[in-house]
Amino acid sequence: MSLVYNEDQLQLQDSARDFLSARSPASVQRAIRDQDIAAGYDAGVWQSMLDLGWSAVAFSEADGGLDFGFAGFAPLFEEIGRHLGASPLLSSIVLCGGLIEQLGSEQQRQQRLPQLISGELRLALALEENARHAPEAIQLEARRDGDGWVLSGEKTWVADAREADGWLVVARESEGRCGVFHVRADQAGVQTSARSMIDSRNMAALRLDQVRVAADDRLGSNDAGKALDLVLDWGRACLAAELLGMSETAFSMTVEYLKTRVQFGVPIGSFQALQHRAARLYADLQLARSSMMAAFAQLDRPGGDDRERRRLVSLAKWQAGQVAQRVSNEAIQMHGGIGVTDEYDLGLFLKRMRMAQNQLGNSDYHCQRYSDNRSA
Repeated sequence: MSLVYNEDQLQLQDSARDFLSARSPASVQRAIRDQDIAAGYDAGVWQSMLDLGWSAVAFSEADGGLDFGFAGFAPLFEEIGRHLGASPLLSSIVLCGGLIEQLGSEQQRQQRLPQLISGELRLALALEENARHAPEAIQLEARRDGDGWVLSGEKTWVADAREADGWLVVARESEGRCGVFHVRADQAGVQTSARSMIDSRNMAALRLDQVRVAADDRLGSNDAGKALDLVLDWGRACLAAELLGMSETAFSMTVEYLKTRVQFGVPIGSFQALQHRAARLYADLQLARSSMMAAFAQLDRPGGDDRERRRLVSLAKWQAGQVAQRVSNEAIQMHGGIGVTDEYDLGLFLKRMRMAQNQLGNSDYHCQRYSDNRSA
C-alpha cells in the first residue's frame, strides 16, 4: 500500500486545490451561512465542480463516468476539507450515485446516473432514523400496494435534503428485506422540516405519510443491505479524507500562529512544551493519513474481502475523527480566545469537524464495528 498519492491523484489534487482556493475558500462558507442559503452551498461553485468532472470520477464510462476509480475521491475530499467546500458531492454523487450503480437495473442506471453526473438531478440519502447512526435499525415501512409500494415513516437527519429533486429512502419491507426507493420531492405525502446545524450545512427531517411509489422506483429487486453497507463505506472513507484535510489546515494555522504570536518577548512556538504538543499532533496526522489511504486502496481493490473493507474503513473514520478532535482542541487552546471568534476561520473548521465526526458513525460506532470485523 502506497502512503502517497499517485501521479494522477496528485494532478487531481492540484487542480482541486487551485479551484477551491479561488472559488470556495472558507469565507464563502461564512457568506452562505450569513445569507441563509437553503441549499447550503454556492450553486455556481457546484456547477463548476460538475464541469471539472468531479461527479464523474468514480463511475464507469458505460455509465457516463470517467472510470478514474474510487481512489480519485480521496484527494478531492481532502481538498474540500482544507477549504471547507460545501457541495452535494457526498450526498448526491457518492452515496445516491453509488446506490444506483450498485442496485439499479440497467434502465435505472442509464436514466439516472447521467442526470446525477450532469447535475440535472440532485438526490439525498434518507437513512438515519435515530439520534445516532444505526443503519441496521430501519423502521420506516415499505408496504406492497398492487404493482407499487407505499412508504410511511420518518427520517430524522437527511443531509442536503432541502431543495433536492428527491431522495433515496431506505426502508424495511414486510418480508424483512431492506429496500431503497426513489421518492420525488413533488410527491403527495412528503414533508421536510429544516434542522439548524452548528456547521450551517443543509440538513432536514423527512416525513413520509402514505407516499405511493411505482415499482420501477425501487432500486433493483433484491435485498439492498449488502450494497448499502458498501456504499456507506464509500461515504465514510470520503468523510475520513475530508476530516484529514480540515485537521491539516487547522494544524497549519496553529503552527503559523505559534511562529508569529509573541509572549515574553519571544514567539510562543519557541516554548518547548508547545513544540512537543505540536510534534505529537503531526505524528497523529500521519497515522490518520496512512489509515485513510489504506481504506481507499481496499475500496478500489477488485473482489476485496468485505470484512477487511469494513475493518479498514472503520479504522480510517475513527482515526480521522480522533485526530480532528485532538487537533481542534489543541488549536483552540493554543490560539486562546481568538480561536473561537466568528471572524477567525478556525471556528468554522471546528464546527464542521464536529459534524463530520458524527456523520455516518461516530468514534464509538466505528470502534465497535472494527472489533466486530477484526481478523479471526
